[in-house]
Amino acid sequence: MLLMNANAAITVASELSREFIAFACEQGVLRFGEFTTKAGRSSPYFFNAGLFNDGDSLSRLCDFYSRRILAANLQFDVLFGPAYKGIPLAAGTAMALAGSGRNTPYAYNRKETKDHGEGGTLVGAPLTGRVLIIDDVISAGTSVRESVDLIRNAGATPAAVVIALDRQERGQSALSAVQETEKIFGIPVISIASLTDLIEYLSGHPELESKLAAVSAYRARYGID
Repeated sequence: MLLMNANAAITVASELSREFIAFACEQGVLRFGEFTTKAGRSSPYFFNAGLFNDGDSLSRLCDFYSRRILAANLQFDVLFGPAYKGIPLAAGTAMALAGSGRNTPYAYNRKETKDHGEGGTLVGAPLTGRVLIIDDVISAGTSVRESVDLIRNAGATPAAVVIALDRQERGQSALSAVQETEKIFGIPVISIASLTDLIEYLSGHPELESKLAAVSAYRARYGID
């Protein structure tokens, strides 16, 4: 029974990743060409979650987050969205989860401490119990580090991080930014899709197969084992 449940979860995640990549391409959020990453690398693809910038696309995006969270069977009490991109993601995912029958409180932080009104840097529900961090990608891990500090300082426990895309490429070591995050903080990082998923998607779609060689070469050069 456990094996069947695990296999079912893998199937759901695989189907979800293909659907998400198709959606990201459709929205122009996932693009192909020549782009320079923050690390100074020339990348044949670029993912910009900031282009999910209208009500319909944000709603659909957060539905993907909700479905991925439920498929992963994560245990958590509160959603947390790090400023700034994580704020609409946490709010939208909370609404999507509520629509699936799981009403979950959410919170987010300000970049600057407010010295009037309610004050402080945290807005929304109190950070208690197990807190699930919602973000778009993990690059240097700065956002996660700040989030973990805020959560622990509030007396809560970081449960996991959920992101849209895992680029699966090396950082300053043999590990990727996601792997480094998992190792440093001891929490899982769950992605809706990954570079592996993207390559599999490209190989199955003739209209995009011309992009496959460049993306595969990039992974061979910078990807993790």
